Amino acid sequence: MNTTKVWLNDELVDAQKATVSVFDHGFTVGDGAFETLKVVNTQPVALTRHIKRLVHSLNTIGIEFDKEDLLKKAINEVISANKSLGEVMRMRITYTSGVGPLGSDRTKDNFTLVVAVSPESIWPDTALVITVSDPRNDKSILAGSKTTSYAQNAALLSVAKKQGAHEAIMPNTKGELCEGTGSNIFVVKDGQVMTPPLSGGCLGGITRALVIKWFDVKEVDLPMSVLKDVDEAFLTSSTRDIQPISKIDDRVLNAPGPVASKMRKEFIEKLAQNYDA
Repeated sequence: MNTTKVWLNDELVDAQKATVSVFDHGFTVGDGAFETLKVVNTQPVALTRHIKRLVHSLNTIGIEFDKEDLLKKAINEVISANKSLGEVMRMRITYTSGVGPLGSDRTKDNFTLVVAVSPESIWPDTALVITVSDPRNDKSILAGSKTTSYAQNAALLSVAKKQGAHEAIMPNTKGELCEGTGSNIFVVKDGQVMTPPLSGGCLGGITRALVIKWFDVKEVDLPMSVLKDVDEAFLTSSTRDIQPISKIDDRVLNAPGPVASKMRKEFIEKLAQNYDA
């Protein structure tokens, strides 16, 4: 079934009637931030962490956020109104600087808040990825923030899809392994799990943080070439949890490998004990 209700600014509205102004800066200049999270049995997963990251992203680009109570009300009402979508839903929270002039200047005391859900698609058991040369700008003010300025991610994901892959893996400006367009990447070598540090420009993924919290993971700068000889690799994100990688460019990996398989099973078990971990 389709989404029936969404939250727009300060009220729940019919999804088919929810509209945002063509002058909204989220549309005209990508001036806003967003979060994507999973809802399981009406429970938003890692909500506290997602709200904290949303606030961080907004603060990074100079947008003040003081509507946490309104946001939580919106989340609860949207979930309640869309229970027919199933036990697992994808939720998108978008917050922008609102309607503004046809330029980069913002209008004071203005905002747009949208909370929407849809049925969650099932990810493949393993992922096919490609590497790309277009770098994540680790020196940018946007590095590590989840903003609505998402064109690079969309463009590179399109490149991956055209090559029959599920994800594109980017370096940073130093040529180091960084992240995917919508995921963090982990590699396994000789039993040790490793992932790029936040200082390298990758997004502070929610699932990434939980994996580091619950398992033995080293955050370390890695060259892109590490992908040529790792034993295992996997992606993480809020909707895919832990997804083993079965192919990197032309290199086939034995996936799911033993390390990723064990971690995925334990991750799901731990999360079920406390959805707001």
